[in-house]
Amino acid sequence: MLKKCRLVFLGPPGAGKGTIAKIISEKTDIVHISTGDILRNAIRKNTQLGIKARSFVEAGNLVPDDIVADMVGKRLLANDCIHGFILDGFPRTLPQAEMMKIKLEKLKVSLDIVIFFDTDRELILKRLSSRIVCRGCGATYNKLYMPPKVEGVCDECGGELYQRKDDSPETAEERLAVYEVQTAPLIKFYENENLLLKIDSNGDRNSIVKNLMKELD
Repeated sequence: MLKKCRLVFLGPPGAGKGTIAKIISEKTDIVHISTGDILRNAIRKNTQLGIKARSFVEAGNLVPDDIVADMVGKRLLANDCIHGFILDGFPRTLPQAEMMKIKLEKLKVSLDIVIFFDTDRELILKRLSSRIVCRGCGATYNKLYMPPKVEGVCDECGGELYQRKDDSPETAEERLAVYEVQTAPLIKFYENENLLLKIDSNGDRNSIVKNLMKELD
């Protein structure tokens, strides 16, 4: 069991947060929690918070931070989080981070560490513009760094792989610009909380996982 197991993964799009979180979750008892999954599950199950969130989603609006924070808080109290969790995708902004801090204090849940995936800009742009997705099951690959076993064919379901329009170089630049304004300030926020650990995320995923596991043990 890892000594540090209540984690937040922080970093730019294309840094590999989701991929690394999935690998660590498979190697340990730590649950990988995607806020997108929490939101979709709550809406599908018609929970009280899900019903509130649906009204915003159906209107084409962002779900308010307080609703998302409540969903995350409830998720962290689930039985499968007893051995730890990796929060991926929340918080994304300073207001969200401050709200989550208050929420966790009320729940008497403390974070062990916030991992910042430090990645070179040019590498991020390459990763983002090389992503391909399965039309069938939605599995994600990267032509340069995580290709399928057979070109153009999904390893999971045999479906066709394609590149979405929002994975173009132009869109990658836009996503990075949004990150710099909205999310990058969290680096300083968590430094001030004495929770931040920087990890070099420029290498291959196996070396990143190996180095990260050493830090968490």
